[in-house]
Amino acid sequence: MKIFLKTTLVSALLLVSTANYASDQTVVAQQLSSGVNQQYFDKKIAPQQDFYQHVNGHWLEHEDIPSDMPNWGAFTQLRENSTQQLHAIVEDLAKTKSAYGTNEQKVGSLYASFMDTKTLDTKGLMPLKADLARIAAMKTSKDFTLLVAEFAKTRVTTPFDFGVMQDLKKSDQMAVMMEQSGLGLPDRDYYLKDDEKLKIAREAYVRYIEKLLMLSGETEAEASTHAQTILQLETDIAKVQWDSVQNRDIEKMYNVYVLKDVKTLVPAFDWKTYFKVTGLDKKTKTVIMAQKSYFEDLNQILEKTPINSWQTYFKFHLINGNAAYLSQPYADANFDMYSKTLRGVTEQRARWKRGVDLTNAILGESLAQVYVAKHFQPEQKQRMEKLVDNLLLAFEQNLNKLDWMSDATKVQAHRKLKSFSVKIGYPNKWRDYSKLDIKDSDLIGNIQRTNSFIYDIEMNKLGKPVDREEWHMLPQTVNAYYNPLSNEIVFPAAILQPPFFDMKADDAVNYGAIGAVIGHEISHGFDDKGSRFDAEGNMKNWWTEEDNKKFKAKTKALVEQYSAYEALPGYKVNGELTLGENIADNSGLAVAYEAYKLSLNGHPAPEIDGFSGDQRFYLGWAQAWRAKMRPEMALQLVKTDPHSPSAIRGRATLLNQDPFYEAFGVKQGDGMYLPEEKRIKIW
Repeated sequence: MKIFLKTTLVSALLLVSTANYASDQTVVAQQLSSGVNQQYFDKKIAPQQDFYQHVNGHWLEHEDIPSDMPNWGAFTQLRENSTQQLHAIVEDLAKTKSAYGTNEQKVGSLYASFMDTKTLDTKGLMPLKADLARIAAMKTSKDFTLLVAEFAKTRVTTPFDFGVMQDLKKSDQMAVMMEQSGLGLPDRDYYLKDDEKLKIAREAYVRYIEKLLMLSGETEAEASTHAQTILQLETDIAKVQWDSVQNRDIEKMYNVYVLKDVKTLVPAFDWKTYFKVTGLDKKTKTVIMAQKSYFEDLNQILEKTPINSWQTYFKFHLINGNAAYLSQPYADANFDMYSKTLRGVTEQRARWKRGVDLTNAILGESLAQVYVAKHFQPEQKQRMEKLVDNLLLAFEQNLNKLDWMSDATKVQAHRKLKSFSVKIGYPNKWRDYSKLDIKDSDLIGNIQRTNSFIYDIEMNKLGKPVDREEWHMLPQTVNAYYNPLSNEIVFPAAILQPPFFDMKADDAVNYGAIGAVIGHEISHGFDDKGSRFDAEGNMKNWWTEEDNKKFKAKTKALVEQYSAYEALPGYKVNGELTLGENIADNSGLAVAYEAYKLSLNGHPAPEIDGFSGDQRFYLGWAQAWRAKMRPEMALQLVKTDPHSPSAIRGRATLLNQDPFYEAFGVKQGDGMYLPEEKRIKIW
C-alpha cells in the first residue's frame, strides 16, 4: 500500500585574484562562524570556472564512498549519523526488561529477531510455507484473484497495487488509487531498452531468479525455465506500463470509477471478489484508476497468461520480497542483485545497521520520541521558524514583482501561499502501536503482522475526515517534503543540522542551505504539478489561459536547459522527469537569497573568514550538495529519480541566479557564465 504525490528533496592560496572574494560593503564580525568548510575546497579551480568543484573538489578527490554504500555525501553522512543515534536508542530500549506489549518490548523483540541469524538459518524457507502452499494450490482465476487480494495486505508484488490518499479534487476526503505495479527491476526501461548496461542488469536478474528458485528446491533446469517465464511476463507488463514522465501527469491519472464499473477496464479479473477480500467494498464506493490504459492492456495479459506462469511469478516474488529476512543464502543473493548489481555496492551493510533500519521502518515513531528528546532542541525550532517566515515573506514579495503573471492569477497565488501549513521537527501526536504484535524469534511473522497493521490503519482512514496533523516522514529522516493535497511543507528534525542548518553559524550559510531547502519545498507548491492545486489542496485550475501559456513556456525552457546536462557518461538528464525538482531548486535558491537579504534588516552583512554574506550564501548551497555516487546507482536514478544528480543541482542552479554573478565576479568567458537572456527565472 502506497502514499502518493508527496515531493521530497545533498589550505592553499587561491590561484585567482583576491578580488574574487571581495565585498564592497562589509563589516567584520566573528561572534558566529562562517559555516563554510574550506578544507573541502579545491583552490586550484577558480569559483568562476566551476563553483561546485571549487567548493567540493578536495572532498571529491579524497573522500571514498564506503564499501557498503551506493553513494556518499552530505545527506548520506547525516543519515549514517542518524543510524548511529538510532542504534544507541534501540540498544537502550532492547536492554529494558519491559512487559509484553509495551513499545520497549516490541523494539527489543523486533531487533533481536533480526539479529538472531541462528534461528533464521535454521528455519530457512519455513516462515513462508503457508503462502507457498497457497500459490502451489492455485488452479483457477478465482484462486488468482484471492491471492492478489491477500498479497495486497502483505505487500507481495502483484500486477497492480493500491493506496489510500486524499482525493485529488476533494482533498478533505480520503480516496483509493489503483496503480500499475508488478516488476522486479527498478523501471520498465530495464526490460525494454537495448542499452548494454541495462542488458547486463537483465541477465543478472535472470540469474538471481534462478538462484532463489534453486534455493527453494527447484532443479537447475526447472529454475532456468521458470526464470525465463518470469522475465517474459514482467516484460509484457513493462511494455504496457506508463513511463516515469507519463506518471507525472496527475490530471491523466485522475480516472474515477464506481466499483461495479472497474470490470469494464479489466473484465478478465474478478473485481467483485477482489473488493470483498480487500475490504474495499465496505469502505468506498469509488476508486481512482491511475494509469487507465495500463489496466486496459493488462486485461490481455491476464487472458493469455496461464495459471502455472502466475504460480511461478508469485512464488518468486513472495521469496524475493522476504529474501533479506530469510536465511543467509537468500539474503546474500538478494544483496548481490539489488545492492551489488543495481547499485554498485561491494560490501553488505553491517547486520546491526540493517536491523536498526528495519526497526526504524516498523517502529519508527516509537524511536522518534526518544530521538527528538535527545537530539532536537527548542532553539532549533525557533530559529527555523524565523527562517520559514522570511522565506514565505520573500516568496510573497517575489510574486508581487513577477512581470509575466496577471493580477488575477497573482491573487490566487497569494491566497495559496497564505494557506501554507508549516511543520517543523516532529508531530504533535505519535502512532499507537498497541495493536501490533511483535514476537521473539519470528522475524517474517513480525514483518507480515506489521504489513497487516499498516494496511488496517490506511483502510480505516476511508470514510473519515482527513487527519491534517499526520506526518508522512519520520523526525529522524534527513529530508523534507511538500504535500500538495494538504498544502503543507514539512521539515523533520534530522535535517536541521550542519551542513544544512548550523546553530553556530552566521545566517548567510544557513539561508544558502536549509533556507534553499525551505524555498525548494515552498516552490513545489508552484511547480508544474503543485501549481495545479489550489489553496485547499484541490486539483483545480486557478490560472488565466494566458498566464498558463507563459508558465509552460518558461518550464519548457528549463526542460531544454537541463536535458543538455550529462548525468553520467552516455546518459543525459531527463529534463521532463526532473522538471518539478528543477523548478523547486532554481526558485527555492532565488527566494532563499531574497529572504537572506530580508534577514539583514537593511544592515550590511558581516565579513567572516574573508567571505561576504552573499558569497557565504552560495557557498552554503554548493557544499550542501557534495556527493559521490557509484555508476550503477546513478544509472538507476537517471531512470527513476525526479531529482537531477547532486553535482548538477549544486552547479547548474547557480547559472540562473543573477546575484551569484555579482558575488563572485563571474563574467563572459568564465565556465560559470550563462548569458542573461538564457537565464531562466520562474518564481
